[in-house]
Amino acid sequence: MAKVQKAFFCQSCGYESARWLGKCPSCGEWNTFVEEVVTKGDDKHALSFLSPGGAKPLLIDNIDIEQLPRIAMGSGEVDRILGGGLVPGSMVLIGGEPGIGKSTLALQLALKNPSLKTLYVSGEESAQQIKLRADRLGGQGSNCYILSETLLENILTHAQELKAELMVIDSIQTLASKRIESSPGSISQVRDCAAMLLKFAKETGTPMLIIGHITKDGSIAGPKVLEHIVDVVLQFEGDNHHIYRILRSVKNRFGSTAELGIFEMMGTGLREVSNPSEILITHHAEQLSGIAVAASIDGIRPFLIEIQSLVSTAVYGTPQRSTTGFDIRRLNMLLAVLEKRAGFRLATKDVFLNIAGGLKVNDPAIDLAVAAAVLSSNLDLPVPAKCCFAAELGLSGEVRPVNRVDQRISEAEKLGFEKIFVSKYNQKGLRTPKNIELVFAGRIEDMLQKLFKPSNNG
Repeated sequence: MAKVQKAFFCQSCGYESARWLGKCPSCGEWNTFVEEVVTKGDDKHALSFLSPGGAKPLLIDNIDIEQLPRIAMGSGEVDRILGGGLVPGSMVLIGGEPGIGKSTLALQLALKNPSLKTLYVSGEESAQQIKLRADRLGGQGSNCYILSETLLENILTHAQELKAELMVIDSIQTLASKRIESSPGSISQVRDCAAMLLKFAKETGTPMLIIGHITKDGSIAGPKVLEHIVDVVLQFEGDNHHIYRILRSVKNRFGSTAELGIFEMMGTGLREVSNPSEILITHHAEQLSGIAVAASIDGIRPFLIEIQSLVSTAVYGTPQRSTTGFDIRRLNMLLAVLEKRAGFRLATKDVFLNIAGGLKVNDPAIDLAVAAAVLSSNLDLPVPAKCCFAAELGLSGEVRPVNRVDQRISEAEKLGFEKIFVSKYNQKGLRTPKNIELVFAGRIEDMLQKLFKPSNNG
């Protein structure tokens, strides 16, 4: 007979304790422990999806990896992020904020593969609601089965009877198992359901796409152990006020985590953006001050982004610092460098910075473009047209080199830019492009003289 007992779990990392603790010894968070009822079932009643006898040990030299071909998902961006397609028996976790488009992405992937027998399990919507969304997306769902169910045992029974080749779970926080007495979405329920789904996926070779909600602090809701259980973690990011969505690989056991895909949210679903640089750069009819273009790299994909800045006199004496898509602490550091090394009085001025398109960029190679945008707004002089930047700015005012500068230059050259500012320490081994001029700078003063002197003289 199953034994019922209570335990305390950390809501941040899933650490289990027999008593309540003020501070979690695992993650160090305070006041995160909650009490839950845990049912300890007998091991002989555990579900098994293998043939009698279970798995057998294999010699590593005799394992044939050619027997596991990748499954194309019908989306070039998703296949590239996954490392070439979906691996049979793998579990992929898609996390994102509410309303960002996780369900739309999962259903769109299911409809794009009519050759795969897909079981779409929804614990949040009815079958009629999913049908309405499928009609709007316009996919071919002749081989896609919809199941509105939250009990895990029933879901696995239907999956076995159907012999599904792909499963979509929307979402893991809505599932519940008979083996656990606590409510759906609790630490123990999420962990047990995820472990049972992983067992089913590995033993039957059925790949799974699992949707997970995001908490207010930006982490996957439920225990942190959920990210350790799955094979791939994809973060779906974006702003509800913008049409662009970013699918970022956070963890991938079958490929690189340095991958990123950009989608455009439309009325008919998500559209892949094959060349994000052309969309993220605004083509202005006239030159405007406070705008600079940076050659950035996220993952292995280079793209150009537009940086907008506004510098104005502080009205109330205390200057404001506000950023959108950029680290405000790094902005304060760059402003201090510009004041100390370049002589610009920015301590008494408001500075606002925005990354166009709703993107969040952490690439240090956009430092020079940020500095150029801030100084352009401060001087009210536009940055010369067809000019971009790719360099990091050090605390002593030196223009530091960045990695993979060749790819950044090639992307700028492909989009028709005529001049790019890079560090003079990047000259070694750098090829000379045909259609774009390389401007080398060693310090921030060099960049300012080469950038704004022609405008002053003109």
